[in-house]
Amino acid sequence: MIEGRFGENGELFLEMELIAANGDNFTVEVLLDTGFTTGWLAINSQDIEVLGWSLITPEVEMRTARSSEFFDLYEGQVVLSGQEFIIAVHVGDELPEILIGSQWLELMQLTVNKPMGILTLEMVKNLK
Repeated sequence: MIEGRFGENGELFLEMELIAANGDNFTVEVLLDTGFTTGWLAINSQDIEVLGWSLITPEVEMRTARSSEFFDLYEGQVVLSGQEFIIAVHVGDELPEILIGSQWLELMQLTVNKPMGILTLEMVKNLK
């Protein structure tokens, strides 16, 4: 289980680890984007060089809150709630935050009680 925090505007922030191709781990704060329903993780294109992840598919069109945009899909390795995953990662320009999508809610239980300051994400199902 991981504990998160609430942002100034009610955002839901959690921590995860990104595992670079060379084995280096980077702990990052991610924003849970419940509108990002078709993906696991989205990061800014400037971050992909450091991670060295492999390109799966270039220029996949995706609808965002702003408009239709193109993202490259990479194979990424992450650790969330103590478990390691290999996932498809959407990489695009001008992403101000690293986003995790609501796909995680197929595997994890989100508990939110803002008045009590409780924000947790806990594994309930294994990714197969």
